[in-house]
Amino acid sequence: MRSVRVDLDEASAMELVDALSMIAAELAGRDAPDSAAACLELTETLVAASDRQESALASFIGQVDAAGEQARWGYPSTQAWLRSRLGMRDGRAKERLVLARQRHRLPQVAERLAAGDLSYGYAAAVADSVARLDDTDCAEAEATLLGFVEQGFSAGKVAAFGRRIRDVIAERDGAEDAPDEDTKRGYDKSWLTTTRSLDGGRYVKGWLNPEDAAIWDGTLAPLAKPAGSDDRRDLAERTAAALSSVLSGGHKASKVTVICDLKTLTGGNAPGRLADGTPIPAAQARRIALAAGVSPLLLGRGNTPLYLGYRERFASAAQRQVLETLYSSCAVRGCEVPGALCEVDHVHGWALGRSPTDIDQLALTCGWHNRFKHANPDRIRISKDPNGRYVYRLLPPRDVGVPRATSPPADLDRAA
Repeated sequence: MRSVRVDLDEASAMELVDALSMIAAELAGRDAPDSAAACLELTETLVAASDRQESALASFIGQVDAAGEQARWGYPSTQAWLRSRLGMRDGRAKERLVLARQRHRLPQVAERLAAGDLSYGYAAAVADSVARLDDTDCAEAEATLLGFVEQGFSAGKVAAFGRRIRDVIAERDGAEDAPDEDTKRGYDKSWLTTTRSLDGGRYVKGWLNPEDAAIWDGTLAPLAKPAGSDDRRDLAERTAAALSSVLSGGHKASKVTVICDLKTLTGGNAPGRLADGTPIPAAQARRIALAAGVSPLLLGRGNTPLYLGYRERFASAAQRQVLETLYSSCAVRGCEVPGALCEVDHVHGWALGRSPTDIDQLALTCGWHNRFKHANPDRIRISKDPNGRYVYRLLPPRDVGVPRATSPPADLDRAA
């Protein structure tokens, strides 16, 4: 007889999670009862239990986020950790992160969620509604939205009421009669607007979500440092100069890279693809080639210098074009930064004398992971996929040991 024995008063959080994991594994392996009525009752009970687990999950995620622990594991943000390592959809990762960050400002929501008196859907809706409010408005909004919950409104309706509360507060604080378009956009996706000034300049306004903010910081922060003791520019001026440098260096000319067979260019029907993997019809590939000319990418020694050895520290433009064709995103598994925004990385370290500037010794990594790899060379496992591309896998910090997520299932006979 298999059993899980847990002293609820004495067990640690780790022991409780282990026991819960074993029970969940056992439940998942069983067939559903034949009775539909029984399944309905079991579903409602299980969902209620899952909501209470979300309370504990929010607490754990909040601790990771506050301490910045995800950075030690090689992830630029908590949301990136949730999405890449735990496989969450971006929307769900953001929803859980918002609840984790707001729960300390929502005592009633936190208490009721933990007690099983409030569903996760309602808790997430309230947390998202108050994320941009100050503490005073947050407390009032919490009471108001929980009142709507008591009246029987759905979680979707409560979320809509939350958006209206934000609009009313914006009007109270001096906004126009109607909330502006920036407020209506919300904070799920990044956005930028630019307006041309009379003298030919541009005003720039926008919002970056945490993911894009991490890319911004990782790319521009090193370039925005003072150039020396004589650099009298303030941070705003240096940041603008850094942005201009990135744009001028990475976008000297608009280009479209199409990968296709020679037969496609000469009338064949095999589809081509863009550098990000998007397939395009053969006819469209030929039209692009006809309009732009054909520039061959030679994966070997030939007319294009793809093997530069140790004489050159930096990859050539031709090498980068090849790498952007091979890597649609950062070489680190799970990182979604587009290859066109990545940096060229010497796989085995140019400074160490082990990796020449040769095309078969280079990969693309985002700025964050390029620096992480340089600072933590023992935390990256390098392999190749069937197509010959390098794949970097992040390893846990030394003081952590084997990741629990990859550990073998615990024995159900073990007493927790």
